[in-house]
Amino acid sequence: MSAPFPASRDNFSARSLLAFLCVGGASTAAHYLVMLLLLLAGMPTVAASGIGFILSALLNYLLNERLTFHSHEQRRVTAPRFAIAAMTGLLLNHLLLTALMRAGLPTIPAQLLTTIGVIIWNYCIHGAWTFRSRRNRN
Repeated sequence: MSAPFPASRDNFSARSLLAFLCVGGASTAAHYLVMLLLLLAGMPTVAASGIGFILSALLNYLLNERLTFHSHEQRRVTAPRFAIAAMTGLLLNHLLLTALMRAGLPTIPAQLLTTIGVIIWNYCIHGAWTFRSRRNRN
């Protein structure tokens, strides 16, 4: 019986991790910039973070597809997978940020800790499932 998410070793290498972190840095910067602009416009924190997350997810998909995982799958395969993973990441972002803020953490530290959790989730799910190529399926 094969694993539910068989992944290529290439998807979990020092090179892919470094590329993922660089792509994540660009995506996180986009997330935070959008969040900041929305906060300045008066939007509630969790909503502003969610919108920033969604917009940065598109950037994240395009960059990870080509730079991190060098996906050879068609977008009709990877885009729905990415959307499912991103929506799960959005839910994780919401739950973690809400819980940390309810625990008394200020917005910035709460969002930073939330981002770390979402980064770990994203690397694992994208390497194991989203950008897994057909040749790596058993």
